[in-house]
Amino acid sequence: MLNVVFYFQVHQPYRLRHVNVLDIGKNTDVFDDQLNGQVMRKVAQKSYLPTNQLLLSLIQKLEGRFRIAYSITGTAIEQFKAYSPETLDSFKALADTGCVEFLGETYYHSLAFLYDTNEFLDQVAMHRELMKNEFGHHTETFRNTELIYQDSLADLVYEIEGFKTIITEGADRILQWRTPLYAYKNYSKDINLLLKYYQLSDDIAFRFSNRDWPEFPLTVEKFVNWIDHLTLAEKEGRNLFLNLFMDYETFGEHQWADSGIFEFMQHFPEEVLKRPHLGFATPKEAAGLANYQQEGLSFPEPVSWADEERDLSAWLENDMQKNAIETFYRLLEQVKQSGDPQLLEMARKLSTSDHFYYMCTKYFQDGDVHKYFSPYDSPDQAYVYYINALADLEERLR
Repeated sequence: MLNVVFYFQVHQPYRLRHVNVLDIGKNTDVFDDQLNGQVMRKVAQKSYLPTNQLLLSLIQKLEGRFRIAYSITGTAIEQFKAYSPETLDSFKALADTGCVEFLGETYYHSLAFLYDTNEFLDQVAMHRELMKNEFGHHTETFRNTELIYQDSLADLVYEIEGFKTIITEGADRILQWRTPLYAYKNYSKDINLLLKYYQLSDDIAFRFSNRDWPEFPLTVEKFVNWIDHLTLAEKEGRNLFLNLFMDYETFGEHQWADSGIFEFMQHFPEEVLKRPHLGFATPKEAAGLANYQQEGLSFPEPVSWADEERDLSAWLENDMQKNAIETFYRLLEQVKQSGDPQLLEMARKLSTSDHFYYMCTKYFQDGDVHKYFSPYDSPDQAYVYYINALADLEERLR
């Protein structure tokens, strides 16, 4: 049996307004509420609301045989409440079906795991409480920001009661000759690992509307036939897991409605379920379906799902990025010592990984992706606004 495991990332950062040196110490808001509201309302109308309605109808029509998972950041939930409460209601309607798993992560979509263990644990606890309060869901599967993972993350997450599975990238340099279709364990075999099948995930998330792609147009029949072909590799009756992980904004925002992405998704589950050896599972269910001794995999160095390198270079490659994040975590310690909850909230919004992603100076295809997501004119501008925001935060500490 091959189980399709859908996980969708739902995230919106707090973007900075154009903070200049004259703003430092003026007690003005460093976040661009107008822009953040515009982006949230636009994405909600183009992506979140129509996709939620579509997936809810599919779950109801297919009587629970279609199952999905979301990881929704705390900053997204906060902005749903501020700018699009109907979007939060639509996610709650999905939660009520019992066919949706909500994953655990850092509340602020931060890189805290790499810099501050206590902050990482605090943000994971905040996010777990949020999922319980908003959706009545106790998180059992963890995904770190941007699927960043290495052995030491598994050690940390294993110590948090209740997490049994971690999802991450199926990086070739880790898998080597292995396939991401099996469920694995971490290096010490304490916790389950599910690995993204990035080729097929990216066919939907990145290549779907690319007319230069030799496989364009991607039809449901073609894609399901590819999936069906994967099952030929398994001769011993072991369950397989096709982990299709992608940003939720793939539907309607990255791939526009006129690309046919909604029609693709509308017919995909039924086409899968026509074949008795194919089905759907959530990450939590996948761990229970692994009917074999799971091999342990070691990730001595970090991987992520970003860029061709699938490492940390999307956030931490150049001097601007390194200086910004190292300055931030030094300042965060002072903010915590101040005991001021408002300053801590401001600091944590500045911990969101997107701020460092906007400073990336890569070229070619990866550089184009960074530009697509950035609200700023250049990586240098993103750096200047961010550093000025940190200077403003430091001034408020005095």
